[in-house]
Amino acid sequence: MTTPQTVPSIWDRERLWVTAGAVALIFLAAIEALAVTTVMPIVSDALDGRALYAVAFAGTLATSVIGMVAAGAWSDARGPRGALYLAVSLFIAGLLLSGLAFSMDQFLIGRLVQGLGAGGQTVALYVVVARLYPPHLHGRVFAAFAAAWVVPSMIGPFLAGAVAEYLDWRWAFLGVAVLTAVAFLMITVRLRGVDLGHGEPQDRRALVVRLVLAVVVAVFAVLIGFTAELDVRLAWPMALGAVVVIAVAVLPLLPRRTLRAGRGLPSVVLMRGIAAGAFFASEAYIPYLLMERFGFTATWAGIALMLAAFAWAGASQLQGRFGERLGNTRITLISLSLLLIAVVCVLVAAVWGVSPLLVVVGWAFAGGGMGLLYPRLTVLTLAYSNDGNQGFNSSALSISDSTGSAVVIALAGLAVASLGGEADAFGVVFAFCLGLVLLAFVPGLRLGHAAESTPR
Repeated sequence: MTTPQTVPSIWDRERLWVTAGAVALIFLAAIEALAVTTVMPIVSDALDGRALYAVAFAGTLATSVIGMVAAGAWSDARGPRGALYLAVSLFIAGLLLSGLAFSMDQFLIGRLVQGLGAGGQTVALYVVVARLYPPHLHGRVFAAFAAAWVVPSMIGPFLAGAVAEYLDWRWAFLGVAVLTAVAFLMITVRLRGVDLGHGEPQDRRALVVRLVLAVVVAVFAVLIGFTAELDVRLAWPMALGAVVVIAVAVLPLLPRRTLRAGRGLPSVVLMRGIAAGAFFASEAYIPYLLMERFGFTATWAGIALMLAAFAWAGASQLQGRFGERLGNTRITLISLSLLLIAVVCVLVAAVWGVSPLLVVVGWAFAGGGMGLLYPRLTVLTLAYSNDGNQGFNSSALSISDSTGSAVVIALAGLAVASLGGEADAFGVVFAFCLGLVLLAFVPGLRLGHAAESTPR
């Protein structure tokens, strides 16, 4: 009879260092993401690149699509080990390039390289989890990944703002690069003796096609961001044309019927992209709004993001423990309702100049909604997958996430540039995101039920 001492855990001896190393990488990626959101207004001023503010976010997300496709294909064909190693190396290289940049162009090159690594790292870690952990532990692993945002939530935004304000914004990138290298060494030593499988033969022609399509998606997503430097009459037609090209190019990279919100995995993947676009586009402009409209310093603008990150981590833990009991429909309704409340609060503050406390407190609801939603969608993706398509499905989930975020952020940047950063521009950004949250209810109610395992 099984005793409590023998129940498998993500922290037992055989998985301890892999779990610790993976969580450390997620932790540092979280530090970096929060740091960039906080310091970008200062970076764009220092490098004379305010018009390209959105590209610093959208470009990284866009190139991450290439990394996701490559890592997914590599993981399916040869296992995730090599893909993970290369991805983390690129992530570190990108951080170094950005941290040492002396022009906005150089900074953006670093962000593009960083995106390649970040995208590949995410997919490779998902496949490592699928290969190494039993299905009933998947929810707990992804809850641990989400919880890795707890400490960054407490210190990340404040620390990044303080570093940029009192030292130099460069250390927000260089410091994370050094720490990521340490975490990388920890996980490589442990994974060396772990069997992660060798994958299955893949259609090389199909892989080349997928990589080319990923490059097309990335190039046109970055192009949308650069249209902010053009005349408005030319910028918007080019941007909308690029969106159409992206929609066509991304189709083969996603499960069939994704853009039609097909029941099951297609809706899981589509919902991830819509929700990510709404959340991350809004969050990218919250520090900008607080500094521009309400006179916050970088340090205080960073603190404003802390409540949302706390709420994300706490809700992720709740999802890990009670997600099976709540079910997919309830999680959808709760999480999207919380996002709706948050975006409405920020929109009201942006348009009518209400107290910035409405932004700070209201945005915490968004963190709670995403904390419930994100781990659940990841668990569902793995539940709908098998050994032959774990890499494809994991990459599709992340591609949807990054493509949706990149496109929405780039369009938001164009809106702000078109209106000169005025209050009306912020209102347009948050109103657009509000519409996306409402749209997310369509796939959210069509998630279906895969073979999700109840923790034992």
